[in-house]
Amino acid sequence: MSETLSSQHTQSFPLFLEQAGISLVVSTYQAGKLILLRADDKILNTHFVDMQKPMGMALQEPKLAIGTGIQVVNYYNMVDVAPKVEPVNKHTSCYLPRQVHMTGDIDIHEMAFADDHELWLINTRMSCLCTLSSEHSFIPRWHPSFVSGYDLFDRCHLNGLAMRRGKPAFVSALGETDSPGGWRENKASGGLLIEIESNRVIARGLSMPHSPRWYQDKLWVLESGAGTLAFVDAETGEIDTVIELPGFTRGLEFVGRYALIGLSQVRETAVFAGLPLTERCQDRQCGVWIVDIEEREIAGFVVFSGDVQEVFSVLVLPSSFPAILSMDNPLLRSSYSLPEAALKQCHEPDPAYSLLEQATLLHRQQQYDSAIKTYQQYLKEHPDHMVACYQLGVAYADYEDWQNAVETLKKVVARDPNHAEAWNSLGHAWAGLFEWQQALESYQQAIVLDQQYATAHFNRSLILLRQGHYPEGWKEYEWRWKMPSFTPFKCPQPQWHGENIHDKTILVHTEQGNGDAIQFARFLSLLSARCKRLIVVCPEQLRLFFKTISGVDEVRLPGSIPGDSFDVYSPIMSLPGIMNISLDNLPSEIPYWSIPAEVVVPDLGRSNKYRIGLVWAGSPDQKINHHRSIDLTTMLSLTEIAGLEFYSFQMPLTTLEKEQLENYPITCLEQELVSYAHTGALIQQMDLIISVCTSVAHVSASLGKPTWILLSTYADWRWLEDRDDSPWYPGVRLFRQRKTKDWSAVLNQVRAALERYAAE
Repeated sequence: MSETLSSQHTQSFPLFLEQAGISLVVSTYQAGKLILLRADDKILNTHFVDMQKPMGMALQEPKLAIGTGIQVVNYYNMVDVAPKVEPVNKHTSCYLPRQVHMTGDIDIHEMAFADDHELWLINTRMSCLCTLSSEHSFIPRWHPSFVSGYDLFDRCHLNGLAMRRGKPAFVSALGETDSPGGWRENKASGGLLIEIESNRVIARGLSMPHSPRWYQDKLWVLESGAGTLAFVDAETGEIDTVIELPGFTRGLEFVGRYALIGLSQVRETAVFAGLPLTERCQDRQCGVWIVDIEEREIAGFVVFSGDVQEVFSVLVLPSSFPAILSMDNPLLRSSYSLPEAALKQCHEPDPAYSLLEQATLLHRQQQYDSAIKTYQQYLKEHPDHMVACYQLGVAYADYEDWQNAVETLKKVVARDPNHAEAWNSLGHAWAGLFEWQQALESYQQAIVLDQQYATAHFNRSLILLRQGHYPEGWKEYEWRWKMPSFTPFKCPQPQWHGENIHDKTILVHTEQGNGDAIQFARFLSLLSARCKRLIVVCPEQLRLFFKTISGVDEVRLPGSIPGDSFDVYSPIMSLPGIMNISLDNLPSEIPYWSIPAEVVVPDLGRSNKYRIGLVWAGSPDQKINHHRSIDLTTMLSLTEIAGLEFYSFQMPLTTLEKEQLENYPITCLEQELVSYAHTGALIQQMDLIISVCTSVAHVSASLGKPTWILLSTYADWRWLEDRDDSPWYPGVRLFRQRKTKDWSAVLNQVRAALERYAAE
């Protein structure tokens, strides 16, 4: 259940950054983000940068290195680019990605630059300290004396690195063991600190130590399992605890007399159960805390909420308002760093070409109105420039000016009938006008020109499925795995295509949205009859849901299943195509799952009023969310109907939404929606769910609860066309927009139906 990313902070936090002239970058591999914390006129500016599993970070200006699960990304601070970053003339530095070094899956933890500019990193899976080489994935340089050799079984969970006088000096580990995963047996008090040069253990009995640092001639360490900051006597191993904090401490920097410490919430899982922290502190926080190490007291903090629940590393950047550009940032296309001699020989840019570059940049930055005007300006001087004309047509489509998109792209294909991309874009524009036949013909022409054009095949599938042509639609839908926006499941085993597997184990993995997984879970019971054993891999939020599906033998989380435990695999949304599912044989038995016994939710008690659950918005990460979501005030107008009790199933809620809800007769259930099984248990206490097209609607409908789904004109293919029921869910009633962006007519229809419902 996707949540937004938000934060709250003390007034002292941005003031501290401002006075120190610094900013912070925080890595959170759980949320897949870098978080930039910057002071902006006494307010904390929090900026999120997407990155796959960021962990350790190291800075040696102008170089910045960020480690992930399988690679190290090297950045370079190009100050001259900073003024170009949006908002323009705001940023004081700009780190651009320059190199990516693939290490393989070694679970990179902390990293640091030595004085000789060499980057050292903790290779946790191989229990060693290593450096990088252009010829090799990495070079092991040191390992604890109690570890007998190199393998990938994480024998001691080596994790933290402290530098002293510009060289690696100390490391932290969670266990003094030489057996695979052996550190887990005594994680609460088996941690240790090791001096690298002598390979001597200088402190034992620590609770999950992380982030050792040498500062002010002291060795500091975070006892993460206890939620503390401490320093250690490097000779005697004596530990002096400075302060206890309300979270799993990991990530440490120092500025003057202050320590900057990352905190993570940690859940009561097998890894974190039984720690001193979980016993001491029930309300654990995630964020960054400022600690005055002289007074041993908290000086400020920022708390993260939503999807960010853990912090791995905290790094000080010596700039007040820096930017870190992601790999897909359009500025990378137009930012160059050349030797001085080469710069002197560069030609001045062609003004006309610069105008086209400007239009392209605006387009990539999703400033569609400005991009369209700039394309038009360029085309006045170069009317025969088909690349610019094509890009203008695409910009119109991105701006949802479908008619102009059609007219512009028709000109392109008239001039260049072999332009497959233009035919595909024209199909997209026709689809925006709901002219399905013209869209299909355009997609088909793109495929004729390029039979391997995956995007055209996929776009064609969406219309076929919308029209109920399931057999052909499923076939075309498989082209999604050849599109850049889809990441295929990677394993040595083959994908299942319908062959006999009665004596084999099949792994089915979820894909795309959680609502998709819930909807397509109905096919698993059919699949179980065709195989020996069925394993499902899904996100944590769906684990309890899938445990109750008939025929599922095992449910695992991503990354937690041995590679030799299955014979074939299948994406869950490929199953209906393999099973030749059509509208005539679509399984619609409801419910096909149940609430697990271990799921406990509040008992809402008895009521003589109908209970109505409301959901008005989908995930903001979805591209079409602005179409499918309804303004909260508009949705809450339903609460004026007498004789009904209303409950909010919206997850997450923004601060503004929470304030708005306080003014209406509606009960907020956000805190109870910890998984889809918990959501289902609360839905069972409702009489009716009214929702836009979200995963909650699928949960409700799959349980057989009466569900009213409110659909925009750009409704998903699964709801077919021009019908108010669904063959997927017999208990669903569909309320459709007839005019784009007009929810008022839909709400009037819902209100009338709800008034009749209340009167029954």
